Amino acid sequence: MELSMPLQYAGDPRTAADEAAALEPAGLDAIWVAEAYGFDSPTVMGYLAARTERLRIGSAILNVYSRTPALIAQTAAGLDALTGGRALLGIGASGPQVVEGWHGRRYDKPLGRTRETIGLARRIWRREVIEHHGITDMPLPPEKGGALGKPLKLLIRPVRDTVPVYVAALGPANVRMTAELADGWLPFLYVPEHAGKVWGEPLAEGAARRDPALGPLSVVAGGLLAIGDGAEAVRDLVRPLVALYVGGMGAPGRNFYHDLVCSYGYEAEAAAIQEHYLAGRKKEAEAAVPAELCELLCLAGPEGYVRDRVEVFRESGVTMLNVTPVGPDPARLVERVKNWL
Repeated sequence: MELSMPLQYAGDPRTAADEAAALEPAGLDAIWVAEAYGFDSPTVMGYLAARTERLRIGSAILNVYSRTPALIAQTAAGLDALTGGRALLGIGASGPQVVEGWHGRRYDKPLGRTRETIGLARRIWRREVIEHHGITDMPLPPEKGGALGKPLKLLIRPVRDTVPVYVAALGPANVRMTAELADGWLPFLYVPEHAGKVWGEPLAEGAARRDPALGPLSVVAGGLLAIGDGAEAVRDLVRPLVALYVGGMGAPGRNFYHDLVCSYGYEAEAAAIQEHYLAGRKKEAEAAVPAELCELLCLAGPEGYVRDRVEVFRESGVTMLNVTPVGPDPARLVERVKNWL
């Protein structure tokens, strides 16, 4: 099992990137850079490329609506060149609130767009001359307004002819596609105890259609990391995150995260979180998050307990433990966990 970390940059992204780079000697294997509707991911990843030597650097995630498949492929190739072959491309559909509200794009055909982006990116990295007509047209045909376009191939020769593609997926159809096509899977609010029940069937169905040349599917999941006396208190730090996603990331009936928490067995609690959050009662929404769920989403407690949690994540199929160290010495936390893996 490998060890990675999501980049936290609510403040100065340079400071966050410098702090993350300082964890490289402690044994961190990869770092994931989010985007949502904050700072763009590629700029921060480029800075990280200059500040690190060994760490793999991934996007988590670039959505498949705000950039064309060609630009996503170019971005991954550029990062791969700057890092000497250390790029990881995390993509996904994001959600309608970000896609329609921020990017002004219609949220349609999320699976088709993701599938098409994976296929086109791999063809582009192989420097094929691209002629494709689907959700994306390359080149744009005359009947859709095209006049001067012609089939092209990537102008430069990339460092690698493929970059590992990781997909953020939660729903059964998306997870099935990810298990079939992607190099890795980026689940969110992942509870290892419930993973088999929720995703076991679509993962197996996708794996049955998977090209053996891709190798086994990588799975990236974890949570807040704290070790020692009183570390259990760190679990409450996930309450605002769970409340935001379960309560506020979508309208009733159109919230992936709400549905996920329901599938874990917390139907009544999820309904209460959503009701409070949508009514503007954020503190009440946070209080409604079950303590048990907070515990299961974290690796926080005495050393023996955390070591057991690491094994639970491993046994559920996680191949890259994605942790957020909490405490005054994050490098020491990373080093300790890395030695267990």
